[in-house]
Order: sequence, then structure tokens, then C-alpha cells
Amino acid sequence: MSEMQAPFAGRREFLKAAGAASTALLLPAQSAYAADPIQFFAWSAGVDQVKSHIAAFEKKTGLKVNYNNAPWAQYRDTMVTKFVGNAPIDTMWVSDSWLPEWADAGWLAPIDGYPELMKYNAEVDDFCNQSMRYKGKQYGLTYYSDYMAFFYDESKLKKAGIAAPPQTWDEVVQQSLIMKKAGIAEFPLMLSMARESWLIEFLSAMVFSNGGRFVDDAGNAVMHDPKKGAQQAMQWAVDAVNKHKIVSPACVEVGELNGLKSFTSGNHAFAMLGRYRVRTLNDPTQSQIAGNAKQALMPAGPGGSHATVGWLRFYGLTTQAAKNRERAANAIKLIEWFGGKADGQYAFQKLMFMDIGSGFGVKSLFQDPDIKASYARYSDITMFEKQQKLAQKKDVVSRWFGEWDEVNGTAWQSAILGKSTVPDALKKSAQAWNDMKKG
Repeated sequence: MSEMQAPFAGRREFLKAAGAASTALLLPAQSAYAADPIQFFAWSAGVDQVKSHIAAFEKKTGLKVNYNNAPWAQYRDTMVTKFVGNAPIDTMWVSDSWLPEWADAGWLAPIDGYPELMKYNAEVDDFCNQSMRYKGKQYGLTYYSDYMAFFYDESKLKKAGIAAPPQTWDEVVQQSLIMKKAGIAEFPLMLSMARESWLIEFLSAMVFSNGGRFVDDAGNAVMHDPKKGAQQAMQWAVDAVNKHKIVSPACVEVGELNGLKSFTSGNHAFAMLGRYRVRTLNDPTQSQIAGNAKQALMPAGPGGSHATVGWLRFYGLTTQAAKNRERAANAIKLIEWFGGKADGQYAFQKLMFMDIGSGFGVKSLFQDPDIKASYARYSDITMFEKQQKLAQKKDVVSRWFGEWDEVNGTAWQSAILGKSTVPDALKKSAQAWNDMKKG
């Protein structure tokens, strides 16, 4: 499940215009869509599983579903084009990073008025519910969720005489220096700091675990405030590269996938990766450290906690469908069938986990016997659940996120490469945020 949000730089004005255009288009009469299939669009992940679950839905309800998909890399642009063109879409997969843009453009409808969907909130992890909320309204049901995890190579710790993985970022430094001195790993910690869509996940995990934030509850930049955690996290990363030399200076060119490959090749003792990567880490056909890759809680910074960042993909309802009573009712049934329970079970989230290892937001699934047995083959589900309870939603999700993400990523890289001081780098990031927010 490597479908991550991609920056949407340079298109704020386009989205504003597109949103205005889409809301101005007239919809067909109420009865026009009553007999039509439910129009469902997704990116091309788990296609066989989706088709299977649709077939069961059609058999159960007698309703027909027209399912289409597009590759993740083209999905966002494809959907924007369809929205602007008023293409018939009832429900689709949505990334949490697109919610503000799509909601403000008038393409997504809130689901707060549908108790058959809202009842599932009590059974879902809080960061998932929060990731589907915007301006006080909820816009969907969870499809897939996961978080940034901290992994270690148990064999390297044992070789260094280290009994347990680090609990704090200071301990990461201490243990890394022991292994570096012993020649166990030249750069014990693998950090992926390339400017790509994954970067905000890595940075958010570090900031959150240091008790910090990028922005406050009012949406104002606080990353430059020395007391808010981001400066502490950035200084740690700068020191890890330049002072302690436990992270390679080439980290600014290493993306998530190459970082994964480097860790599975046995080059490092520690790594931050998406939690779902544990399957690959402990697969002997893909990893040289299979059987030794373990998950620990995200290290805590001074005054921080074991918090990490989570992300979410969800089922959204279009405003186009919401304006037609029968069309909306049918779409809601499909959303519940996929994002809620089907015949009394969270069938689709379980199916996706069992078949392709994708994460889930439903708390009760951690107790499912099949899921527990499956996960035990390559990791510890207790740790999976424990860390997920500490996951937080990204606080920088906004209409201007894509543009700001480019500036922020450059600022972090500049500090790591010694081209900027930590305070100056974060001031630049904060100024860019506030300027874009005003614009």
C-alpha cells in the first residue's frame, strides 16, 4: 500500500476556478439516476478484492455498480477532470490530504446526516475519524489507514550487546554510536529525507514524537516556535547527520523505497518506514534481515511521547449524488458495505489485510483470530495496535499543502546540509505557510 499523497503544487487557483464551475453546473432531474448503476471510482489497488466485494453487494441488494479505476499516480488528476466535467460519480476513494481541496471545491458532501454511517465512528481509531473531518463535518468512512513506524534489526542490537531497542531519540543516538564504533553499521539509522510525497510523514512522526506541531488548532504556523517541538526534531536530525554521523548525509537524496531496500539489505540497525512494510522486511525472498526486523514504539523526544503520524484513505460521497435522494441512498449502502459492515462483519477491511496486508482503522479487527494468526507470521500485532493508538493526523492538511510541502521539505534539507540554521529554516517554512494561508 504505497499510495501516498502527491503534492498538488501550483494548482490552487485552478481548484478555486474548478470548484466554482462545478457547483454552477445544473444536475439532472431527481428521477434521472434512480435506475442507473452506482458509479464507484477508485485507484487500481486490490482490484480483484474490490470486484469480489462488489459482486457480493450486487447479489445481496439487487443494485448494480459501475466500477472504474485509475493508477494511483494519475488518480488525482483524473478525478479533478471528472469533477470539473460533471462526470457521473457517486462514491470514490479519497486521500485525507485532498479533503480540504475537494470539500471547498464543492465536490464532496458531508455524511453527518447519515446515522447508518456515523454509527461506525465509535469503533474506529480516533485519528481516522479526525482525518475525515473538515470544518466541523465528516466526509466519509475509512477504507485504509496506517502510520509511520520505527523498526530495528534485532540481530545488530544483539551483536552490539544491546538488550532492548531505544525508547527515546537520545537512546537512538547512544545505541547508534555503540554500533558505529563496533563497525556493525556505518550509518545505523536510515532516514529517508528526499523531497517526495513521503517526506511529510517522516517529518511529522519526528515532530509529533517530540511533542511538537507544525500548526496550531487555528491553523497558524507554530513550527518556528522553539517550544513547539519542530525545532527540537529538526535539530536532532541535523546533529544525527553532521555531529554524530549516525545518518548518512546522502539521506536528502534517499526516497522511501530506496530506504526500504537499504534497510532490507542489512545496512542499518534502525529505520522509519510505513508500518505495512514489515511484511517485506520479514519476507526472506525480499529481505536479508528477515526474521530480525522488529517494531518498537516511536522514540520519544525530551518532553515528548511515543506519538507518530497516521494517514487515511476513505470512501467519499459526491455532492452530485447527495442532491438526489435515491442516488444518495444507494451510494450510502455501497459505502457502508465497503467501509462499514457487510452482513455484520468488517469484511472488506479484513479481506484487504489478509490478501495484501493493508492497515485498518477498526479497533475490533485487532482481536480477529484470523488477522492475529496472519500477522504473527511476520510481526507483533500487540505492538501494531499499541502504536496505532498513539497515531495523530497530519496537522498540515490544507488547500495549500502541496505548495507549502515543497518549501518545508527544502527548508529541512537546507538545515541538514548546513546551508541554513535550524531557526532560519523553520522561520522560512512558517512564513511560507502563513503567506499561503492568507492567499
